[in-house]
Amino acid sequence: MTAVRVLVVDDDPLVRAGLTLMLRGAEELVVVGGVADGADVGAAIEAHAPDVVLMDIRMPGLDGIDATRLLRRRPDPPHVIMLTTFDADEHVFGSLRAGASGFLLKDTPPEGIVDAILRVVAGEPILSPSVTRRLIAHLTPETESRRRDDAARLLSRLSDREREVAAAVGRGLSNGDIAAELHMSVGTVKGYISRILTKTNLENRVQLALISHDAG
Repeated sequence: MTAVRVLVVDDDPLVRAGLTLMLRGAEELVVVGGVADGADVGAAIEAHAPDVVLMDIRMPGLDGIDATRLLRRRPDPPHVIMLTTFDADEHVFGSLRAGASGFLLKDTPPEGIVDAILRVVAGEPILSPSVTRRLIAHLTPETESRRRDDAARLLSRLSDREREVAAAVGRGLSNGDIAAELHMSVGTVKGYISRILTKTNLENRVQLALISHDAG
């Protein structure tokens, strides 16, 4: 298997060095570079062609959310996992709206970070348990009603089978689990998810999971 190429973006040189050292211990990964500011991410992408970017949120120049938003506009962009010491609501939702594939806290154990990288490459969303709790707690009756209406509008564009797949994604099932439950191949599941994202104008599977959850 070809090693997954990882770019580390963090303004703290000690954090960059620590993450690089830790990730180099995983044979499935190769760290291709590291930069200290979101403004340097574009050039680093051109130079190193990473599959996954580990992106700090708080940086003195261009922050991680704005850098992710710009990155996701590129053709065939890499996956982005936000890695931060903070899990405040505005950071979670800002990151996911910008198109991040996952959100982890910096105190995640090394094996958890490696697993997250491998899972987003396989097309599965990644959220720390504490982040998931915050997402649920964030929904007041007013925002929940509004989000439910918006989600229903998006999902109304889908066929019945596509809605079944979307609902399974919203329950956190992997492609293999969806395939087994709905009696289809993993390749067919991937095809459905791709069509669903196109029809709903969503960036990735994380956003689809949130929309499916909102729709109830």
